[in-house]
Amino acid sequence: MAVDFEIRRLREAVVAGRIHWHAHALTRFLERGISRGEILAAVMRGEVVETYPEDRPFPSCLLFFHEVLPVHVVAAVDLDADIGHVITAYRPDLAHFEVDLKTRRVKP
Repeated sequence: MAVDFEIRRLREAVVAGRIHWHAHALTRFLERGISRGEILAAVMRGEVVETYPEDRPFPSCLLFFHEVLPVHVVAAVDLDADIGHVITAYRPDLAHFEVDLKTRRVKP
């Protein structure tokens, strides 16, 4: 599991209501049949499976959560302003991920 992302700070921001839903994310949720509730559950209880410390303007991570259907959420946290950012969400598939739906397949 990736541990170099400030997941605690992201979750604290979300609990405090300091969350920015990016327009791209909202559009993708609707297209993919993913609810805000499912996204919030993924942020609050999901597992960090990848981190992207070089992402700008804020480091981000890929969260995996599986309750009814598996979901991946890409989120970031602005550590200075204590604001969480939901960037996108999608259903992982076996074309891109191993059977655990957490590990990326190696491209041939």
